[in-house]
Amino acid sequence: MSTPKLSPAAGRKILVTGASGYVGGRLVGQLLSEGFNVRVMVRNHNKMLGYPWVDRVEISDGDAVNYEETLKALTGIHTAFYLLHSIGVGSNFEDLEAQMARNFAKAADAAGVKQIVYLGGIANDKQISQHLGSRVETGRELTSGSVPVMELRAGIIIGSGSASFEMLRHLTHRLPIMTTPKWVSNRTQPIAIRDVLWYLSHAAALDKPVDQIFDIGGPAVITYADMMQMFAKISGLRRRWIIKVPVLSPKLSSLWIGLVTPVPTSLARPLVGSLISEVVADPAKSVSGVIPNPPDGLLDIPHAIEYALSKVKSNQVESRWSDATLPTAPWQKAQSDPAWAGETTYNDTREQIVEVSTASLWESIEQIGGNNGWYGADYLWFLRGLLDRMFGGVGLRRGRRDPKKLRVGDSLDFWRVEECVQNSHLKLYAEMILPGKAWLDFNISEEVVNGTKMRKITQVASFQPRGLGGQLYWFSVVPFHTFIFPSMLKNLIKDAAAKDKQSNA
Repeated sequence: MSTPKLSPAAGRKILVTGASGYVGGRLVGQLLSEGFNVRVMVRNHNKMLGYPWVDRVEISDGDAVNYEETLKALTGIHTAFYLLHSIGVGSNFEDLEAQMARNFAKAADAAGVKQIVYLGGIANDKQISQHLGSRVETGRELTSGSVPVMELRAGIIIGSGSASFEMLRHLTHRLPIMTTPKWVSNRTQPIAIRDVLWYLSHAAALDKPVDQIFDIGGPAVITYADMMQMFAKISGLRRRWIIKVPVLSPKLSSLWIGLVTPVPTSLARPLVGSLISEVVADPAKSVSGVIPNPPDGLLDIPHAIEYALSKVKSNQVESRWSDATLPTAPWQKAQSDPAWAGETTYNDTREQIVEVSTASLWESIEQIGGNNGWYGADYLWFLRGLLDRMFGGVGLRRGRRDPKKLRVGDSLDFWRVEECVQNSHLKLYAEMILPGKAWLDFNISEEVVNGTKMRKITQVASFQPRGLGGQLYWFSVVPFHTFIFPSMLKNLIKDAAAKDKQSNA
């Protein structure tokens, strides 16, 4: 899309919260391309290291629950984007979201912020879900201070990598016949991520603060069932058989979606629950009087789907729903503890010295997981992923953002990339449900053997158990390690050697 550049006010600094999330990760790039001075607030700055714009932003470590950290992030800010949510953290997520919003409003007051921009959800139906109700309450809490709040309420966002899009894509692709709740006939007004970013970036350039709620939706209203049929047609699939039944509750639906799609049950439940509402924009809440529509108009649903699919096929997905870490058990949230912390750590270490080039070894390491598999014993990985799904975890279907390249913060099946040093080191942190914390490390180093320069590849699976249950878990899975890890290293080296041979041919 060719659009004129914005004219950011001189010296105006913008804060983006939730920069590691789906919308936030893209908004930062959009604002930078428009010439804004951007600061991001994240709980862990290491997650930002893999983003292409990391050297062009100011990073403020902080959690919105902590007032002092929030105040620090907001100091010197003109416009603050509130893109935080606690979807999927449990039954008390509304209380946590309300607390964070109140805290943010109070800190914004103290810091002298001129404008808060909040991305919420369309909630015009009399019957709204728990998730949408929490989104509305978050908006109310943000207005508890004196800083003007511009609330943009969107419906389903169509874009490569969004949770709603992934749910739609995998349901349509994998189920030619499906039983669905009767409320898939409810109307919705989807909007392309391109247009969401248009409205958000223009909100940063407003001449005067705005204190108002607006609905933003695409140019068409459609039922979810019709959208699935449209998706199937665009994907070259036959028309789907959709059988509506009155007894399929949101809870049962989310359990099924958790098994069929990459979206875990904890995230699917609020997304599915939101479908009980008619999510249609109110013309009286149009934002066009404040922010004009894109010069070439809003993207219609077929073109939005086609564009998103083209990004998936060409491996150009900028951000994914899984980029934002899903909270798990408290003992799983922390990254690796230092050695002096006294945690018991069990290691399964494998290493081998080879003549394979560093470049080929790294290429094979970086391509692990997702559709590429885990270099052997894939059936055991599948069973472990299935078990994780059954207990409400993320499982293996989360896949990876890019089939060839990794960056810090990327989700990789049920792992998260914690460290990634080109041609040297990859460290994955387990986000599966575990009685402790687990990592998988790969290291490449140079070795001289009999005067010949060789490469040593080291593979380490490590586990810090929590209590007796954690220790019993480790010893129960040790026998499986004898099937998984030796073959993993052997096949990884074999794959790298083949790459070497191909490049030298």
